[in-house]
Amino acid sequence: MQRPVRPDIRNRLLAALPKGDYQRLSSHLESVPLTPRQVLYEPGDPIRHVYFPESGVISLLAVVGPNKAAEVAVVGYEGVVGESTTLGIHVSHLRALVQAEGTALRIESSRLRKELGTNSHWFREMFRFNNALMSQAAQTAACNQFHTVDARLARWLLATRDRVKSRNFHLTHAFLSVMLGVRRVGITGAAMKLQKLKLITYSRGNIQILDPVRLEAAACNCYGVVKEIYRLSHGK
Repeated sequence: MQRPVRPDIRNRLLAALPKGDYQRLSSHLESVPLTPRQVLYEPGDPIRHVYFPESGVISLLAVVGPNKAAEVAVVGYEGVVGESTTLGIHVSHLRALVQAEGTALRIESSRLRKELGTNSHWFREMFRFNNALMSQAAQTAACNQFHTVDARLARWLLATRDRVKSRNFHLTHAFLSVMLGVRRVGITGAAMKLQKLKLITYSRGNIQILDPVRLEAAACNCYGVVKEIYRLSHGK
């Protein structure tokens, strides 16, 4: 069953909250900018704030060593970052890094716990979102193991497009290599292949998706799998 949302609230999880619950939170929500390369948490950091993105994209990365990290999931307006604190986990185990600029509504984690407490609706929403997030991470791990870099890059560009709601965004080869966990030369080759097929243009970090339909056909099936996971998590 599809859950009602309010179109005036840009974050989907907040929009799905009952009106009274949202009103209790609203006076404690602070609008903050999300700037590219901004780190919200590092592994081991206490989770002092919870972020509800309204626009932009936040990448969650598993850090395996100095200068070694790979993306396991992305979060946009459909979700929340730092929500684990309301479930009793108060330390981040991942790096939360802003991938594409935007804005978020931020609240102190202690205030969120106080306001929502053991609210059954909130916990139901959180478990649905966390299930989708864990499924995305598992699918990403399998994708990184079995699919080609160009198919993974196509999948990643489409996922970013969905969250920024634009075919145009700025991402460097260096950043993409971290996100996909491959060397820069691999990203260069994959981007050149997609560009040669006239699916994208890529110049000095500026990416434009030219043909979303054909780009989706070039992407691995993980794009559709994850999209369906989130569709079901929102009761649609």
